[in-house]
Order: sequence, then structure tokens, then C-alpha cells
Amino acid sequence: MAIRIPRQPLPRAQRGAVLYVALIMLILLALIGIAGMQVTGMQERMAANYLRTNQAFQNAESDARQVETSIETALNDGSGVYVANQEVCSPTYDPLTWADGSSAAKASYTRRIDKCFAASSLRVGERQNEETGNIYQVTALASDTATNASASAVIDTVFIP
Repeated sequence: MAIRIPRQPLPRAQRGAVLYVALIMLILLALIGIAGMQVTGMQERMAANYLRTNQAFQNAESDARQVETSIETALNDGSGVYVANQEVCSPTYDPLTWADGSSAAKASYTRRIDKCFAASSLRVGERQNEETGNIYQVTALASDTATNASASAVIDTVFIP
């Protein structure tokens, strides 16, 4: 005697809903992947821009320190004289305007500012018509690379040797 297994009836009208759901899920995953690629590309460009800006800043900082070293060397070598680019207070000086007007990838400008006020902290209490100590405003402009620069930075410091 054979055992009879009851058959389940086959669905008569299959509509394919699983196929539509799977296609929608694939489209959503593709959109998420495209958005992720765009975000990654933007972050890569931002990191490269930060690197170029930081290199320009470090180059400007180095140039400013070299000018400060040359001032100190000139003052201590026996002659005791350093001639700045601007020895008097007027005309007024704006580092940003100077940097905008410069077309060089690397430049520096030195301004003697100790004559712009009556006394420095070392001469407080002395006669105000006496010359104060040497105080310089050092401005350095530098780019991230010597050729084909894409970022530049300006450093403005006050140097008291």
C-alpha cells in the first residue's frame, strides 16, 4: 500500500512582489554607495586643501623667523644697525594690503615700530624723547610651493631683539 502525500495547491496568480522589493533595495544601496563616494571625494579634497594651507603657513613662519634671525645678527655683529624696509611710522602699513599687492610667491617686509610710540617697556620712566629699543614688525608672505602655488599665507609678528 502506498502512502499518499497530500499535495499543496500551486498559487494560481503570482505577482512577483519580491522582485520589486529586491530591485528597490538594490537602487537604494546604489544611491547610498554613490553618496558615500561623493562624501569621500569631498573629504579628500578638503584634506589636500588643509595640507596646502598648512604648508604655506609653515613656510611663512619659517621666513618670518629667518628675517628675525637676520635682524638679531645685524644688531649683534658690531655695527648694531639693521635697516628695515620702513624706518618711520608713516605712511600707515597694512600687512593684508601689502600681501595683496605682492605677486611673489615668497616675500618679507620689515617695519621699525619702536619710533611710533614714546617709550617701550624697557624705558618706562625715562625721558620720552629718547630713542627706544629696537622693535620691528615683520611680515612674511609664502606659498605652499615655489612654483604653481595654490595656497598662500601671511604671518605678521612683532620682534623685539
